[in-house]
Amino acid sequence: MESTLKEQIPAGGVEDVYGEDCATEDQCITPWTIAVSSGYNLLRDPRYNKGLAFTERERDAHYLRGLLPPVVSTQELQEKKLMQSIRQYDLPLHKYVAMMELEERNERLFYKLLIDNVEELLPIVYTPTVGEACQKYGSLFKRPQGLYISLKEKGRILEVLKNWPERSIQVIVVTDGERILGLGDLGCQGMGIPVGKLALYTALGGVRPSACLPITIDVGTNNEKLLNDEFYIGLRQNRATGQEYYDFLHEFMSAVKQNYGEKILIQFEDFANHNAFELLAKYRTTHLVFNDDIQGTASVVLAGLIASLKLLGGALSDHTFLFLGAGEAGTGIAELIALEISKKTNTPVEETRRKIWLVDSKGLIVSGRKGTLQAFKKPWAHEHEPVNNLLDAVKAVKPSVLIGTSGVGRTFTKEVVEAMASMNERPLIMALSNPTSQAECTAEEAYTWSEGRAVFASGSPFPSFEYNEKLYFPGQANNCYIFPGFGFGLVMSGTIRVHDDMLLAASEALAAQVTDEHYAKGMIYPPFADIRKISAHIAARVAAKAYELGVATRLPRPADLVKYAESCMYTPNYRSYR
Repeated sequence: MESTLKEQIPAGGVEDVYGEDCATEDQCITPWTIAVSSGYNLLRDPRYNKGLAFTERERDAHYLRGLLPPVVSTQELQEKKLMQSIRQYDLPLHKYVAMMELEERNERLFYKLLIDNVEELLPIVYTPTVGEACQKYGSLFKRPQGLYISLKEKGRILEVLKNWPERSIQVIVVTDGERILGLGDLGCQGMGIPVGKLALYTALGGVRPSACLPITIDVGTNNEKLLNDEFYIGLRQNRATGQEYYDFLHEFMSAVKQNYGEKILIQFEDFANHNAFELLAKYRTTHLVFNDDIQGTASVVLAGLIASLKLLGGALSDHTFLFLGAGEAGTGIAELIALEISKKTNTPVEETRRKIWLVDSKGLIVSGRKGTLQAFKKPWAHEHEPVNNLLDAVKAVKPSVLIGTSGVGRTFTKEVVEAMASMNERPLIMALSNPTSQAECTAEEAYTWSEGRAVFASGSPFPSFEYNEKLYFPGQANNCYIFPGFGFGLVMSGTIRVHDDMLLAASEALAAQVTDEHYAKGMIYPPFADIRKISAHIAARVAAKAYELGVATRLPRPADLVKYAESCMYTPNYRSYR
């Protein structure tokens, strides 16, 4: 009788319906949840949560009474409070963590903060802080964002894509983590890059957050430090290469197209050089693909070059260009410059390439080295005797524009900048490598060593600098100027393929946003504060080019593409609930 009574009385006074209390640790239980239409769940849904900004009526209608303090706030007051809180952190990484936590609990407030304070928060949610966040992603990891597709899922990638709750995806940013910024192979921890890029697609370009999907392809890592890190979140094996790698990527690309259709934009991000060029060449004729490291960087740098002509004088074809770095960024920029000059002068691109010289780790790329060069470097191997270092290359080539994409900091030395200044009244110096520690030189160095005559731009932000009682404003050749508006233009026009002419259109649209007021300050890029307006103009020009080329599917074409772009942009203001 006693044993029967014990069996009838549930432990702890609550009936153990699903067996959680009785199960031992090695037994399986079912993770049941019960969805109740109550305010408790609403407060924990980042897409709909408004925190203290729920009105009195909404609190009654959605069972929020007692779940919130009595005060009713506004989104503007919430924004003010959070910005004060974020500014109290000394370390940028702590600000990054605070922003990511905000995104996880209140999506609209996150984007409201980012849009209204873009110049202050952009370096926090993206470069340079995102680089440090990726390095420490295993330790920072709390809850997953996006999809992780590893070799464990080989043969099942379509099934994995279907696990994502959103069906109407318009933009995917994907990385395999092999070349994160200038930091190298970070494996699965590279997820910070797609997450950050898509936050900017929404904040700067106006793509809906629910239409964005960050993906990390995990094929292993060759970073021994990560492989030995107990907190590493990825596969503990060396990278898959060769046919195994390309078969896996092909399954991914096929599954994306099958699941989301022809008009899904796939942005490749931070793939190693040898894979980046191969993947772009292979899929650009069958998918809507875009490589920001190759094409986005090229477009934003070309925009700076076009704008700088007002300060340097002459046409683009009158200048000679020298690159330090011949990887994805360097060769991508060089090719787009050659294409733009070719279009403007009606000259074959093979001929316009001769105005552009590249230096890699072995020195100036010249025809005598063709036998040992990678395929993407061969178009830049011109007739010249061998030159082993950058300074001698500057003296030999006599460039008017010096562009750094090497990923190696402090390589534009005092001697190099002085040599540029001795040959040009206004040398253009672009130190594009990220993060800030990898920049080829600082703004202060460029202005000081050129005696204030240089026009300077960098990849990561530098503060204004005063030299000889004149204040200089360094430009930031940040891809964020281009890719959000570029991608939005593709999405809003239903474009099915990317064409190089669209990149040229984006560059010209960005350059057109630089005003005489900006030129007076030595600026060759417009201020980031205007980025939503800039993105709308870029989107309109890209869409116009897509319609012209016959690859836009959204018909009929809107009469005013700028107004149409602005009307389609996501805005993060709170909505009222019934």
